[in-house]
Amino acid sequence: MYLPAHFAEQRIELLHEFIRAHPLSTLITQGEGAPEANHVPLHLVAEVDTAGCLRGHLARANPAWQQHPPAAEVLAIFQGPQAYVTPSWYPSKRENGKAVPTWNYLAVHVRGRLRVIDDPRWLREQLTVLVAEHEAGFDRPWTLEEAPVDYLDKMLAAIVGIEITILEIQGKWKISQNQPVSNRAGVVSGLQQRDSASASAMATLVAATLPAKTHV
Repeated sequence: MYLPAHFAEQRIELLHEFIRAHPLSTLITQGEGAPEANHVPLHLVAEVDTAGCLRGHLARANPAWQQHPPAAEVLAIFQGPQAYVTPSWYPSKRENGKAVPTWNYLAVHVRGRLRVIDDPRWLREQLTVLVAEHEAGFDRPWTLEEAPVDYLDKMLAAIVGIEITILEIQGKWKISQNQPVSNRAGVVSGLQQRDSASASAMATLVAATLPAKTHV
């Protein structure tokens, strides 16, 4: 990933938090002669001061886990809020016209080595953790035990577990840090007027880069 220093996010605790908040990854593996991309929710298992691993599962029928060379690395990409930024929001554009559009976004890239785990007990334990985490916000959280045993066994037989040992984590927070304060304030004001949850989230992120006394 192209990563200019002013967009680099290196705080491991923040990168871990981001992965947990945006668990649906784009998982890049090597297929037969070309890269393959699959969209896979992954569960981070790591302490603040450790690289850790990512765990999830793939459909047994998915060729990705069979075709990927055992020694080759995989890449898991996690994405968060993103928004188009028009130069019309920059006061500097009105002053001298020297401005172009850009796109703000947050992304975390994880490189690692893939291990396939074809073990029903491991799968059930991993799914129990994954389901509990994502059902926690519901009034009546669903659990695996609510599904008929024979049906659940059939579903488990149709998937294989994956574990990715993390080798490197890179974070890119492209939130207008390279712009002067007045332009960033203009970006916040413009994004706040867009009818979009992602734009609103981006406005909050850009606002956090402004000096405390800046009024938007």
